[in-house]
Amino acid sequence: MNLITNHMPTAELQRLDAAHHLHPFSHGHALNAKGARVITRAKGVTLTDSDGNEYLDGMAGLWCVNIGYGREELAEAAARQMKELPYYNTFFQTTHAPVIALAERIANLTPYDLNHIFFASSGSEANDTNIRLVRTYWEAKGKPSKRAIISRKNAYHGSSMGSASLGGMAAMHAQGGMPIPDIHHIDQPYWYGEGGDTDPEEFGKVRARQLEQKILELGADNVAAFIGEPIQGAGGVIIPPASYWPEIQRICDEHDILLIADEVICGFGRTGQWFGSQTLDIRPQIMTVAKGLSSGYQPIGGSIVNDEVADVLNSVEFSHGYTYSGHPVACAVALENLRILDEEGIVTRAGAETAPYLAEKWATLADHPLVGEAVTCGMLASLALTPHKASRAKFAAEKGTAGLICRDRCFANNLVMRHVGDRMVVSPPLIITKAEIDTLVERAWTAFDETQARLEHEGLMKAAG
Repeated sequence: MNLITNHMPTAELQRLDAAHHLHPFSHGHALNAKGARVITRAKGVTLTDSDGNEYLDGMAGLWCVNIGYGREELAEAAARQMKELPYYNTFFQTTHAPVIALAERIANLTPYDLNHIFFASSGSEANDTNIRLVRTYWEAKGKPSKRAIISRKNAYHGSSMGSASLGGMAAMHAQGGMPIPDIHHIDQPYWYGEGGDTDPEEFGKVRARQLEQKILELGADNVAAFIGEPIQGAGGVIIPPASYWPEIQRICDEHDILLIADEVICGFGRTGQWFGSQTLDIRPQIMTVAKGLSSGYQPIGGSIVNDEVADVLNSVEFSHGYTYSGHPVACAVALENLRILDEEGIVTRAGAETAPYLAEKWATLADHPLVGEAVTCGMLASLALTPHKASRAKFAAEKGTAGLICRDRCFANNLVMRHVGDRMVVSPPLIITKAEIDTLVERAWTAFDETQARLEHEGLMKAAG
């Protein structure tokens, strides 16, 4: 396969980008003055920019390139499908072979009786679908008052009007009139940042029981569902105490509340098993998927529902859908991605070998003076930056100041690591090798040294009062 290696000079690409391209989650004027980083190609876990610099991608794109970059089989699958059937919709009592095959494959992979999928093009679309889906479900069961959906503060479920309302990101809710009505939020199970002197397991139960309190406040007859990521990704890779999810499950079961597991990040091997629900022993009636379903090679997502929910939905006409629901090319690519993840043992190897090695190496970063904790679950990892380890203190500076400095020092050391406030997170491709994990940790340590030096030089190594 030929790569396009000739392109305009970086400055000209940046000029054109600034002139015409509105970026997601960016302050446009500041970005345009600086110039966007231009990525031109990728292979394995390595990105190359327009100046020839190479970066170890510790984020697998946006938590999604599970299979790694440059798998020609996926490009070939897309090309074959484009030649045979480039597009047709699944409206009007019509279907096609790729969507049939992918729906069956997913049903065979998912746990429990999650055997039916409504396709979308992203996790945001799928979670928008979930809002209408759960309300339609309860209406069909003769309980139209069950409309409220409970989520968590600092959760991320997408950035469309509905999905961002489900999420609990304060900065997103500050723009555009969110959340929409009948969406409610409880506190997150973030022991390190919010647990104080409470025992982690007791803290997990206390935070889970906020769900029960909210259900009783609203009335169980008015609550349709609870939605949660098994592990909060964009919120900072918040791994809940072991006591949390069993209590959430009990509460949903006892109050007849649908449980939605948002597996957009955790699904397809990220936690060391196919789904985070298996890793954390969650039994959802609905599962949101996207990202790793195609390893980001094509936009695709969906809402996977269990037999009972599907049977109820099938009893009515669900007046909902997208032009690209079950797009044949996206389905063909997703099928090939799942085949490779399975047949090459990538998910199994990640869980049995790579994830334990990442956990071992990542734990060594807790020895750095700037790091308060370093935690992992499967191929997700995060750490907290702090000016004072013993007290788990926050910085006196505005939240995210230290994290942004650290992210930039990571880039300067050819490592892509994301900051969420003053937490640093990674989610590398599942195919990362042990040697590449060593490199990731070495570059991170150097970046932390440089971050600490700058914080000290600028008088920012101070704890909040």
